[in-house]
Amino acid sequence: MSRYKLSPIDLSKTQSYSLFERPSKVTKNDFANPYKNKSSFSTWLENLPNILAVKDLKNIAQAVVNARRKERAVIIGLGGHVIKCGLAPVLIDLMKQGFITGFAMNGSAAIHDFEIALAGFTSEDVDASLSKGDFGMAEETGQIINQASFLAVEENIGFGEALGKTLIELNPTNSDVSLLCTSYQEKAPLTIHLAIGTDIVHMHKSADGAKLGAATHQDFRLFCSMVRELSGGGVYLNLGSAVLMPEVFLKAVTVIRNLELPLEDFTTANLDFIQHYRPLTNVVKRPVAGVGKGYALTGHHELLIPLLAAAIIELSN
Repeated sequence: MSRYKLSPIDLSKTQSYSLFERPSKVTKNDFANPYKNKSSFSTWLENLPNILAVKDLKNIAQAVVNARRKERAVIIGLGGHVIKCGLAPVLIDLMKQGFITGFAMNGSAAIHDFEIALAGFTSEDVDASLSKGDFGMAEETGQIINQASFLAVEENIGFGEALGKTLIELNPTNSDVSLLCTSYQEKAPLTIHLAIGTDIVHMHKSADGAKLGAATHQDFRLFCSMVRELSGGGVYLNLGSAVLMPEVFLKAVTVIRNLELPLEDFTTANLDFIQHYRPLTNVVKRPVAGVGKGYALTGHHELLIPLLAAAIIELSN
């Protein structure tokens, strides 16, 4: 005899229905097909399971393809890790094919791209240099990047354009794998968005907060104009920025709507190896609520971004 006052419920009168009459989310038609030796990428892509992240990947790729066809903006927001993972050539190729119309990056991405262009390497050993007080104190990086902010103010241009121009005039050996250089050469807008004190160049004696602030604010205004072009089928992809670029994007969306300019029927996506609050809220959900679609794909940049780029190219043919 159980000591509990409650008795187990009687299940004998529960009702059921036929499995064959029940609507279901997955069918065998959605299943993957095994890889066959020497198959093409398009075949491999088609043979992926038509479920969850694969569907989202294809939807994002198709949205980019459709945006190019409609001549709408496709903007890439970047964090520094994407550049450190060696993905600039993939993004450059998409830009040259007309799939990407502009870039927006945080200060970290700009620094890594600058060092790659100038020296062919980047990403110092922070643990080794921090204890000595040497972290971030490379002379060329601080001097040239900070000087570009003076040029931006002098010529009334954005920080991205000024740094691209500065680099091109230096004729760096690795300009072909630099977003700053190729965007400047292709006349594609590239904006740099700073939070003063977060980047290594802000520690240098050459840093002028007023100049840096003016240069990056000019880029914020340009970025707002870029975001305006999303309406009617554009795409915004946030790649590897957990805080800064999602916040900047949300503010740009606000500016456009505050000015009562149209901003609807567009797609957003966040691609990162960890899904954070701000990208999910400020990129995937809030801006497109009721007017578009947002996606979140989780994975390592060095795998996910080339896969998306290949899918875009395949779906465009």
